[in-house]
Amino acid sequence: MLNIIKLCVGVKEVPELAEWQARRIRQDPPLRHQTRMMPKRVPELLDGGSLYWVIGGFVRVRQRLVDVREDAWDDGTACCGLVLDRALVPVELRPVKPFQGWRYLDAAAAPPDLPKGHVPAAGLEKLPPALRKELTALCLI
Repeated sequence: MLNIIKLCVGVKEVPELAEWQARRIRQDPPLRHQTRMMPKRVPELLDGGSLYWVIGGFVRVRQRLVDVREDAWDDGTACCGLVLDRALVPVELRPVKPFQGWRYLDAAAAPPDLPKGHVPAAGLEKLPPALRKELTALCLI
């Protein structure tokens, strides 16, 4: 299994991503994210892989990859369509520096899902990573 990690440009919070995707699926189903480059490792991605979204400098949620297909932008230019499951699965916050495009993310390097029903506290991303890690180890966050 292999994943993809991508910056969610222009979105500041997970609910904003959910609203954007809800509009998108009503206007032009299926739910997908269009990107310029077609992945070369599609079979590995479709073997349980997800798209991990970086929002506000942190990996926050993931969506299971349902399909990877050739697609086209509104102007007819060819692109790649990453077809996504609708569920936004919260993951352990992990800081990520900005990068362009998308990157492969090995399963071993992917942040774990948060337990069902766990809602991340607001503002945790402002804590220094070492402090956040220590508070997590103490089961305080």
